[in-house]
Amino acid sequence: MIAGFAAIGMAAPAMAQSTEDEATSVSEIVVTGSRIRQANLVTTSPVTQVTSEDVRETGVSRVEDLVTQLPQAFAAQNSTVSNGASGTATVSLRNLGSTRTLVLIDGKRMPYGSPLDAAADLNQIPAQLVERVEVLTGGASAVYGSDAIAGVVNFIMKKDFEGLEITAQYGQYLHHNDYDGPGNLRSVIEGRGATNPSQFQLPDDDVQTGFSREITAIMGVSSPDGRGNITAYAGYRKNNKVLGRDYDYASCSLGGESAGSFTCGGSSTSNPGRFTDFATFDYTLDASGNFIPFSSARDAYNFGPLNYYQRPDERYNLGAFGRYQVNDKIEAFAQLMFNDYQSVAQIAPSGNFGNTTTINCDNPLLSAAQATGIGCSAADIAAGSDTDLYILRRNVEGGGRQSHLNYESYRGVVGIRGDLDDAWGYEVSAQYSKVRLSQIYRNEFSVARLTRALDVVTDPTSGAPVCSSVLDGTDPNCVPYNVFAPGGINQATLDYLQVPLVMTGYTEQQVVTASVTGDLTDKGIVSPWAQSGLKLALGAEYRRDALDLTTDVSYSTGDGAGQGGATIGLGGANSTYDLFGEFQLPIVEGMPLAESITLDGAYRASDYTLGGKTDTWKLGLDYAPVSDIRFRASYQQATRAPNVIDLFTAQGFNLFDLDDDPCDFTDPAGDGTASSGACIGTNPWQVTAAQSTSGFLTSPAGQYNYLQGGSPELEPEDSETTTFGVVFTPSFLPGFNMSVDYFNIEITNLISSIGAANTLDACYNAGLQQACDLVQRNANGSLWSGDGVVVDLNTNIGGLKTSGVDINAGYNIDLADFGAASFGTLGFSFTGTWLETLETDTGLGFENSVFDCAGKYGNTCAANGIAASPEWRHRATVSWGTPWDGVHLGATWRYVGEVELDSGVTTRLDSTLDAQHYLDLNGSWQLRDNVTLRGGVNNVLDNDPPLSYSVGTTGNNNTYPQVYDAMGRYAFISVTASF
Repeated sequence: MIAGFAAIGMAAPAMAQSTEDEATSVSEIVVTGSRIRQANLVTTSPVTQVTSEDVRETGVSRVEDLVTQLPQAFAAQNSTVSNGASGTATVSLRNLGSTRTLVLIDGKRMPYGSPLDAAADLNQIPAQLVERVEVLTGGASAVYGSDAIAGVVNFIMKKDFEGLEITAQYGQYLHHNDYDGPGNLRSVIEGRGATNPSQFQLPDDDVQTGFSREITAIMGVSSPDGRGNITAYAGYRKNNKVLGRDYDYASCSLGGESAGSFTCGGSSTSNPGRFTDFATFDYTLDASGNFIPFSSARDAYNFGPLNYYQRPDERYNLGAFGRYQVNDKIEAFAQLMFNDYQSVAQIAPSGNFGNTTTINCDNPLLSAAQATGIGCSAADIAAGSDTDLYILRRNVEGGGRQSHLNYESYRGVVGIRGDLDDAWGYEVSAQYSKVRLSQIYRNEFSVARLTRALDVVTDPTSGAPVCSSVLDGTDPNCVPYNVFAPGGINQATLDYLQVPLVMTGYTEQQVVTASVTGDLTDKGIVSPWAQSGLKLALGAEYRRDALDLTTDVSYSTGDGAGQGGATIGLGGANSTYDLFGEFQLPIVEGMPLAESITLDGAYRASDYTLGGKTDTWKLGLDYAPVSDIRFRASYQQATRAPNVIDLFTAQGFNLFDLDDDPCDFTDPAGDGTASSGACIGTNPWQVTAAQSTSGFLTSPAGQYNYLQGGSPELEPEDSETTTFGVVFTPSFLPGFNMSVDYFNIEITNLISSIGAANTLDACYNAGLQQACDLVQRNANGSLWSGDGVVVDLNTNIGGLKTSGVDINAGYNIDLADFGAASFGTLGFSFTGTWLETLETDTGLGFENSVFDCAGKYGNTCAANGIAASPEWRHRATVSWGTPWDGVHLGATWRYVGEVELDSGVTTRLDSTLDAQHYLDLNGSWQLRDNVTLRGGVNNVLDNDPPLSYSVGTTGNNNTYPQVYDAMGRYAFISVTASF
């Protein structure tokens, strides 16, 4: 990054100043991971920094895009999520889940981001006001409370700003479509286009999309006497949508492979439709409206192109941060923040997903041949008898399903702080946050109306087709849904069938904190081998988190045809009363082979209204034999209480991903099947022999039903975190620093669900009865249609653990020191993470109940919310402060290691997703004293992402856009003017 000679660059480790003089010139500060004020950036837990310059020089308009480029951080919800989008932006440190990562602003916690997601929403962060971001990845629950098991992301805001600064930025994606990776995909799409041109077509060779505009302003003024300052900010941002159809590698939804090439799969909820009883007949329509055999290879609906690769969004934010020194004992401070965020998540159109299961044989929409084809006899037609008929027909006329999300968030902090005397200081603060959600889901079919619109008879008066509900008066507005003839659907039909689904809700947080910090050196509490004495921080905190979610009748009754089930409102609150304390005690200072030895620790006792009492503690040791090298280690035991969503989410259907049904003996995914003894029988989890070979058990879209829900019986989860490492700041190499840290985090009694895919494995491959009891197939043996489902409620499972090594380094060079003063300065930085393990234990006690997702991807890992997890990721940057006045140039190399399919299959085209190398270039030019021009290109080489047909809804459009650069080259330009 372009940080010049004065900064290390992005992701520099936080550590001590390089000389004693520098250290003594630094005023006391608070470092993330401790409330104790200290004169340097030394911590016993690893802390990585991202600076405000990094935000500008990468050209990101979303803060989460910058944070998740760090190897320790992974995206959870973000702008690339459409299917299942909450509309928030969250971060998951160590891939342990976003609810185990605590997000702070100036050391004070952020609220639940949404009634749908307890993790903090990074959309609320005003990027223009960020001074730096400190990422602590060693756990910090003893200092900050619950949710900091994986670590803390602390946004430090600019203080005492004076003047006016305005920044405008524009960016866009630029991509050349020439996919040449495994699978011959372009040829496959061309081939499918020959038989189904409306569904399969290659995009233009060159696309420009995802346009981004942002303008921000910061204004600050200090009081004449210098005792106070107010810094205000405002901003507007708009990002355009990016569609899957704009990219050749996303223009078809991968369904498998054949003869060395990927195949385009899709959904059997198709156009012009699929008509079947899943036993004796399986039809679609030809151009004349005649029934012909349905073929997935020809007729499956290509749902990927309409999915948003990037959701469009629009954001307004404004706020102010202020402080005033009332007297020498009291400084008052306040923070006021407002954010309005709107986004739209789009996936493929709704339709009849087999929501209707029968039809009356005298239905006038059926031709005589069609009625005969579905088994209606003349007697059945005369009697108006019902016959089995599942209709799977896509609403292509109505367009994609769109979730319109709007969040309004408010946050206020007030408090006072100051010094009680020379030894003790204090801070008392209160904060209140509220997030309001309004969601409208559009272009969705109503199951109730769909049922009535297909229950059609002949009007005895006019002789025209009419809904039975019109004749009997139960629904005089019903319009017949004619899916049996080409062109049979008109706007009147859509106006009747499509209904908006509405949910509203809010989250609310109240926090009151009081703390004192003390330096007892002058009180004589000093080690005999040290000059500095004991430092303490003591305090108490009250916190209440509440949320409420209200859903309309269409949501709560499961009336949305494409929703997978009901979404039922929830509400609740949890309060906690905490007492906490910290200490830092120098044991030895300034002695031979013991430049410093420091012990620190923290303890927190928490009492939850829901979750009981918990204790959390930490011990750390810092040892520097000489000033050039420092060893550090810490151990923490922490507890995370279940949040309101964990406890109270209502039970309802949702969807999980699976390549094929383990009892589908046609084995479409080629990954093997369960045994006939496990699958065939009369138990609720079993199928008939005919069903096992029918080919109907596997969902063409790779999605199956599961029953989700919270549980008030959840217990807190426990964790143990161990870190140890070494920090180098060699005096013989001025400007260089490096840290290497090992981490090991083990969570037991994990608050999670077993994972529906894991339940199937436990039932069919391990014969575990308690797992089989959770599998409930419908009459057709299906888990993807009708009421077939796998029960997967929240519970406490065995655990989750991860371990690995972080490496951070930085080196600044003034080329004048090497006799090349005319060449300027160079700055280098490096941050990398080696992931040793990322292991989940479902607690079921069979061979596969423990699985390691380090270096893996696939359905097993996705069952517990884990996307691709490379064993090695790094980011290396070089910045050049050129000899030309005001010109800086920079380059970044981002590396994402390979991952392998978690099933262990090695013969598939996507058995290994290859490692990716990304090159980013940027530069800045100070045109005038108060005007700076910046620009850059990320993913300069326009790399295509690796593809797989097993990414499911954890990914998007055949890849993981939260891990890989899925939208091609991104170019940006910005200008900043200061007054």
